[in-house]
Amino acid sequence: MGILLPVFAFVLINTIVLYRQALAAADTAYDRTLLATAKSLGEQLRVTGSGSDLRIESTLLYSALEAFEADNRSRIFYRVSGLKGEMVSGFDDLPAWRHDIPQKNLYAALVNFYDDEYRGVPVRMAVLLQPVSGVYEQGMATIQVAETLELRQTLARQILIDTLWRQAALVIVIALVVVFVVQRATRPVRALSHALGMRSENDLSPLSTEGAPRELLPLLDATNQHMQRLSHLLEHQKRFVRDTSHQLRTPLAVLKTQLQSARRGDVAPQQALEEIGHTVERATELANQMLALAKVEQLRQDGSAPVLDWSGVVRAVALDLSALIADRSLDFSLETQAAPVQAHEWALRELGRNLLHNAIKNTPPGSRLAVALVADGQTAALTIHDEGPGISPDLRERLFQPFATDHQRAPGVSGSGLGLAICREIVLSLRGSIDLDNRIHQGRVCGLDATVRLPLASSSTPA
Repeated sequence: MGILLPVFAFVLINTIVLYRQALAAADTAYDRTLLATAKSLGEQLRVTGSGSDLRIESTLLYSALEAFEADNRSRIFYRVSGLKGEMVSGFDDLPAWRHDIPQKNLYAALVNFYDDEYRGVPVRMAVLLQPVSGVYEQGMATIQVAETLELRQTLARQILIDTLWRQAALVIVIALVVVFVVQRATRPVRALSHALGMRSENDLSPLSTEGAPRELLPLLDATNQHMQRLSHLLEHQKRFVRDTSHQLRTPLAVLKTQLQSARRGDVAPQQALEEIGHTVERATELANQMLALAKVEQLRQDGSAPVLDWSGVVRAVALDLSALIADRSLDFSLETQAAPVQAHEWALRELGRNLLHNAIKNTPPGSRLAVALVADGQTAALTIHDEGPGISPDLRERLFQPFATDHQRAPGVSGSGLGLAICREIVLSLRGSIDLDNRIHQGRVCGLDATVRLPLASSSTPA
């Protein structure tokens, strides 16, 4: 419809212009007849008398003008005026000439054509200034010839009708072509809409691009990428719900059992409260880490992060955990350099807290624990050196999987198994890498080096 409306508007405007042009063409054609009629009248004039009695006489009979009438649909009227404008012959009520001879004329005669009205009917008027002469005298007669417009209007309408039906046929052809082309062009879009409508709400598989027109490929690629992100997000949510329900079931069951045991008096009240408190702390830690894992995915989907100095976050985390470091009497050292990275502060704090907390738990009391942050111009590397037992070979394969028991590094040390999984998700969301390597000295493991590398933010990155 958006294509046909301009076509219809153009046809309407063209019809008006065409009708006016047809009238002008009819005037040009029939003006020659009027001029021939006026010249015939001029040939029948003669000058008589002399001096003050000089006058012009006409011998033309009105019946002689019938030859110039094309048919009975138009009539011709005339008037011949003498040297002083006096009536010579014709219709004395024909309007007198009140115009001038145009400077530029298509005809080799002193003639003027214009539209006028006679006896309440529109007419086309031709005025010819005709030189006349007698034996001794000469002068200039004014010959007016008027013709009604029926024949001219009929000719113009006929030209218009002949042209209009061709234009109507052209518009119909254009409409058929437009409908056919639009239907053909939108067929892939309708097929895509139908395919999407028939899918179930959980079907996020990629759309097929086979046989798709080239114009739709960018849309299909963008849709497939969006569906891939939605599929990843949906899978993450399903995994989160599944893991949460599975992991929280155990501490809640334990808590219920402890409450029932305390009510029956199986254990002393103080011992029961300590056991319940320990279970609540473990469940709280697990819930916090599950929420942290979910928040990492939320930040990954957000995509926009400010530029922060990583060194300030590392020092703040070390200060938060200083009580744990002092409680285990660790020989702690901290060295940092300025390292601007594009990341959310929460993500950097959670990353540093999990790595440093694991190192504190797995480092024997009185041992050395070192944290170093260095930048080399392209990347920043955070390394935590501990003197713990390192990583067992059977745990290395599933080191960063959720609920892989990181306390297997040091028997007796509790943990939910989510700390390293959170660290890995944070690092991946920041386009970095994380490595855990046993430190070997004289053939035995003497500690673990946890190293995180993140790209430095460029100077053009918005803060």
